[in-house]
Amino acid sequence: MQRHGAHLLDATSARFALWAPDARSVSLQLEQQPAVELLPEADGWFTGLAPCQAGDRYRYRIDDTLQVPDPASRYQPEGVQGPSQVVDTASYPWRHPWQGRPWHEAVIQELHVGLLGGYSGVMRELPRLAEIGITAIELMPLGAFPGTRNWGYDGVLPFAPQHTYGSPTELCRLIDEAHGHGLMVLLDVVYNHFGPDGNYLHQYASTFFREDRQTPWGAAIDFRRPQVREFFIQNALMWLCDYRFDGLRLDAVHAIDQPDFLIELAQRVRAAVAPGRQVWLVLENEHNQASLLEQGFDAQWNDDGHNALHVLLTGETEGYYADYKDRPIEKLARSLSEGFVFQGQANRHGTPRGEPSGHLAPSAFVLFLQNHDQIGNRAMGERLTRLCPPPALRAATGLLLLAPMIPLLFMGDEEGSRRPFLFFTDHHDELADAVREGRRAEFAHFAAFADPAQRERIPDPNAQATFDASQLAAQEVVAGWHGLYQRLLTLRRLHLTPRLPGSRALGATVLGERALTARWRLGDGSQLRIDLNLASEPQSVALPPVERWLFDSSDTAHLDTTLPAHSCVVSLLPPDQEAP
Repeated sequence: MQRHGAHLLDATSARFALWAPDARSVSLQLEQQPAVELLPEADGWFTGLAPCQAGDRYRYRIDDTLQVPDPASRYQPEGVQGPSQVVDTASYPWRHPWQGRPWHEAVIQELHVGLLGGYSGVMRELPRLAEIGITAIELMPLGAFPGTRNWGYDGVLPFAPQHTYGSPTELCRLIDEAHGHGLMVLLDVVYNHFGPDGNYLHQYASTFFREDRQTPWGAAIDFRRPQVREFFIQNALMWLCDYRFDGLRLDAVHAIDQPDFLIELAQRVRAAVAPGRQVWLVLENEHNQASLLEQGFDAQWNDDGHNALHVLLTGETEGYYADYKDRPIEKLARSLSEGFVFQGQANRHGTPRGEPSGHLAPSAFVLFLQNHDQIGNRAMGERLTRLCPPPALRAATGLLLLAPMIPLLFMGDEEGSRRPFLFFTDHHDELADAVREGRRAEFAHFAAFADPAQRERIPDPNAQATFDASQLAAQEVVAGWHGLYQRLLTLRRLHLTPRLPGSRALGATVLGERALTARWRLGDGSQLRIDLNLASEPQSVALPPVERWLFDSSDTAHLDTTLPAHSCVVSLLPPDQEAP
């Protein structure tokens, strides 16, 4: 199979390959050099060799009329409409030998590179994050997008790291530095669609898409075609092998209608990674396909667990939270003991969702209280620090960080940030108008925004002020939150992480409308027990002996038969002692 894009053969030449099945001719236009006609080959490929070196810029010219960047461009120094650049990541002098870390050690911080000031800004955060107890950072998508501000899910050139964040060399340096601090680096990748501005594939490779299948973003990508599959598999291998990312989180794979492509991608990744190196593959998948977690994928973001917790913490039941409004404590109990809540049951639309997941290890599920979606897809981008009582959030944080699932934080969580995280883009003209009005229309069915005048309050995604409002501010935090996270993650590292391999759930018992007890048998035979009460009144329960408590979120002396309002007690019992 051809390799998409430009690949240096030596210091003075490169091979170029473009899949353009609708084109009659393709020429390579290197800056300051005569055009090079690429030769047509089988199955729609155009290829050729040309004299060039790292740093040279080029475009493709299709049928002598259409001039486009390379869809597999490794860098766009002038943005998505500018020329592509030949890149040589192989020459980066890696300083830190690194084979990765075991997955059960993962404590993940999701972050947006642009809000932190690019790769250099993220690098400045690394010592602080490592000190708190974070063991992995997960970067929101880097694939080149139009303009200077975007979440990253509107990317159109998925091989090219966004130029406003820094150069490919600076990205290598960030990953190298993170490894030096003992931090894994994961990347969110988008293989289900392209953004609306700067993608030219429809004009010369229309069969990259299939018009008979539609997604929320338009025609579906046609993963039946080997050239299309190879495009994305090569992208995954580039991030993992050339840039040495430690893992990928695949965005919204439920929009990919060929699950066998996902299995093939995982197989190719496993085959390409050097022996002894630890690389992790994580899914976002509304279909709750537990079977994929036995076919090369390590974990899935567990929206079910989050949604049940969110309803319990905030009382909100609009939108997708409607699936969790009835007996949310039972749904949380099922999530803690079996992973997914929906394992084939019908959702609010009457559609069956999910597969049985109770046989999977707790580490197959990434649990979170917040992420970019769950904050940023709110009209006003509010965090939980503005939506629920601090003691309840403190209790839920105890559950998040001391349960055996893989915990995920969003940037600012560890400081108790009260700043919003808003949806932001940098589109212009008609597209900017469409995005602004589309964003406001999304909330028309929410009670708070039923009045059109209220929807006008929703921040304009394209305004610079919307991006600025999403930046973290040291003074807008909850006092003591940094210490809480550091304390909990120290407890996790010392008492739980060594025992997590081989863990299995022992079930969860509902105590009241907002209270439960969950238990797990850890790998060394000890038993982890978490008693959680998110109600505003105490809950009677026979707690383990106080000397077995790892953490009490209320930090007050109380009877061992009462769980205070908005509290979490975490106990660790030795192998020979059963909890009451």
